[in-house]
Amino acid sequence: MWPSCDLGVLAAYGKIIPKDVILNTKYGIFNIHPSLLPKYKGASPVQAAITNGEQTTGVTIIKMDEKLDHGPILSSFREDINPDDTTGSLRERLFQRSAQFVVDLIPNYLSGKIKPKKQDHAKATLTKILKREDGFIDAERFTSEARKVERLIRAMQPWPGAWTYVNLGQNLKKRLKILQAHLENGKLLLDKVQLEGKTPVSFEEFKRGYPDFEFS
Repeated sequence: MWPSCDLGVLAAYGKIIPKDVILNTKYGIFNIHPSLLPKYKGASPVQAAITNGEQTTGVTIIKMDEKLDHGPILSSFREDINPDDTTGSLRERLFQRSAQFVVDLIPNYLSGKIKPKKQDHAKATLTKILKREDGFIDAERFTSEARKVERLIRAMQPWPGAWTYVNLGQNLKKRLKILQAHLENGKLLLDKVQLEGKTPVSFEEFKRGYPDFEFS
């Protein structure tokens, strides 16, 4: 049996809290979720927002129940997504702002000023647990889907990282991690890359070191 406590606050935990823990918390457990629920439930809401080209996201504070990101909403706030935001930079900004937000929320909830509001589960969307393979980008998409690829590169930072394959000659095929890129007149330009087993370099340095490379 989990020892009883008055109130819990959870952020970026990634697992379901056992029901007995929730029931033994007098005022409940608050979950800080980095999306505007019920949109983007699950493990990768920030990555999904950037990948899908959202201009705004936010944080929702819910009172947890035994289901994933399912509990009633206590409060939320919106945050603009900057054109150069990565998952790392956006998550940091969201959680930094959340710290004071939840501190201010707690006394208002305990005094009864804030009432939990049921989510509209019919509008829910779910994000998945990302794997390394989710960062793979077929190099043919660099030209055919430049805008989508640029967003995906930012969304995959810092993990699992965006990557593709390059052929270095003599049947030597290696992964090339794409650390940074930008759009110029609708064209995707790579800025910083990291060859498998090597240190990060600018794409210009990479091309000088491997002048005969080809995207595979």
